[in-house]
Amino acid sequence: MDFTLTTYKELLKTLKSAGYTFQTFEQFLQHPAEGKTIVLRHDVDELAVNALAMARLEHDLGIAASYFFRIVKQSNNPTIIRQIVQLGHEIGYHYEDLNLNNGDVGKAVEEFERNLSYFRTYYPVKTVAMHGSSSCKYDNRDLWKVRQLSDYGLIGEPYISIDFTKVYYLSDTGYAWDGGKYAVRDVVENYFGLSFHSTRQVIAAIQNGVFPQHCMILAHTLWTDSIPRWMGLHLREFLRNRVKHWSRSNAFVQKIYSKLVRLYWK
Repeated sequence: MDFTLTTYKELLKTLKSAGYTFQTFEQFLQHPAEGKTIVLRHDVDELAVNALAMARLEHDLGIAASYFFRIVKQSNNPTIIRQIVQLGHEIGYHYEDLNLNNGDVGKAVEEFERNLSYFRTYYPVKTVAMHGSSSCKYDNRDLWKVRQLSDYGLIGEPYISIDFTKVYYLSDTGYAWDGGKYAVRDVVENYFGLSFHSTRQVIAAIQNGVFPQHCMILAHTLWTDSIPRWMGLHLREFLRNRVKHWSRSNAFVQKIYSKLVRLYWK
């Protein structure tokens, strides 16, 4: 079984044994570590309780990570956010304000400012990361065509602030490390000539010394040791990946998919 907390722990321990230093996104931007470095990032799209389990596991291993929370109720859990901050992790805003405001830039800016202020009641937020909003036609990063990160005292946004020709990007989108083919916006060009499907393959690359020196790992909060939940999530991601793929070339499928997604997040 892949994408379990047990497997995740093994991945982190393998990286530590190989001499990698872990940094939050904020730390990496302010004081990048020398040598082999992992920027560990989590987009909490949903299942905040899973985020807490991952945060505790990391804390027990002496690792700090960055957790980006959305404003929707499936992600925005005040009790869990506070606990993750207490464990020593970074909190950021996983923004989607253009999507939530149907492309209205003025309203999106106002809502971004309001939501950022809200998350700053838990942590002095310095970084943000856009939510891909794959079912929506708006790219949330377009917010930065009319504003700058510095306007809000922010120092970084992964898709703007990192040179991915030097930092390898590894994401578990779609319950696979090579699931980027199903992603719509949260993708970067691979300059390293490496591709992995399973966590076991990633671990083998680390052990064999062929894993990149600098890497941002994006692990969503779908990792679980609960077999029923694991099976349900795998089935859901399998179906969703195919619908996302079909929707790119079929306007009817895209319309239905978009409506279902909006209904789910309400």
